[in-house]
Amino acid sequence: MNEDKASRYHRLRRRASALSLGVEALLLAGLLATGVSAAMRDAAERAAAGHPLLAVAVYVVLLAALHEAVGLPLSLYRGFLLERRYGLSRETLGRWGLDHLKAAAIGLIFGLLGALVVYALLRAAPLVWWIAAAAIFAGATVGLAQLAPVLLLPLFYRVTPLDREALATRLTRLAERAGSRVLGVYLWHVGERTRRANAALVGLGRTRRILVSDTLVAEYSDHEIEAILAHELAHHVHLDIWRAIAVETALIFAGFACADWALGAFGSLAGLESRADVAGLPLLLLASGVVSVALVPAVHALSRWQERRADRFALAITGRPAAFVSAMRRLAAQNLAEDNPSRLVQVLFYSHPPIRERIAAALATPPSR
Repeated sequence: MNEDKASRYHRLRRRASALSLGVEALLLAGLLATGVSAAMRDAAERAAAGHPLLAVAVYVVLLAALHEAVGLPLSLYRGFLLERRYGLSRETLGRWGLDHLKAAAIGLIFGLLGALVVYALLRAAPLVWWIAAAAIFAGATVGLAQLAPVLLLPLFYRVTPLDREALATRLTRLAERAGSRVLGVYLWHVGERTRRANAALVGLGRTRRILVSDTLVAEYSDHEIEAILAHELAHHVHLDIWRAIAVETALIFAGFACADWALGAFGSLAGLESRADVAGLPLLLLASGVVSVALVPAVHALSRWQERRADRFALAITGRPAAFVSAMRRLAAQNLAEDNPSRLVQVLFYSHPPIRERIAAALATPPSR
């Protein structure tokens, strides 16, 4: 196969992602089919000494530890070895391991809270639990969108006020022209971990702020940085963030509805003692996961449409297609973007249009006079 470096990197990354998804599904199904999940429940109940929700917490910890042990080799390959092999990562193994541990700890905390909510509702309202759970999870999604840049991002990256006053003023004025008020412009210190470059507008309401990576500020012109940020601003102008939350909410409700159906259809086959039996957690995760995977092409199609619209907005508000094109070309080279993926790959894996398409659309846009 005659592949360039970027195509080979993305093919290997997609293969690792698909394999990881398959391993997770087999793990969950295997726990149910072999009775290991029931044995984990029994161990959790003994440890909890008769406290139902404490037993749920112990079970979740056991499941998380098992999931981590099984999935760690693929996580290491995809998140560290592959990135180092293709020159995208600057992390040491120790730094990667620390970040992975932090992410696992945060995931465990959210997993514990989510499981406690679900099983409390299953006990209190077994007929409508999934509606209440979905509403709570959807509300949590909105809360996380506001709090993540304030509470979670600093756990992994240093974020400091941008010390280039002229560039900060320029980007703030661009946001004002787009009708988006921001808290400030911040330098996103990613260079010690990766050679990738990017800019973002993160947060909602009073937490909204502009982030520009140090790798972007160090190597790109002000015109190019402005073009990249203009694209990100478009998502807020067009309310794409709220649209994404609405889509996520729909997925959450569909996932919980499928989980409720799966409990009724397969609970007895899985040997569950009741709908509120925590040994059924792998069944809930499998059922909701099937919904998410099945709807991936539709979600990606919506995202690609939004990205095309954001590109058009960026070109219109900056009036500099040449800066947009040069920025896209440099980002593609620096971030190792795939130039011309197949249509099937786009449908299944691409949330953005291919870089060649984005550049072609920009080249067809006349500059503002």
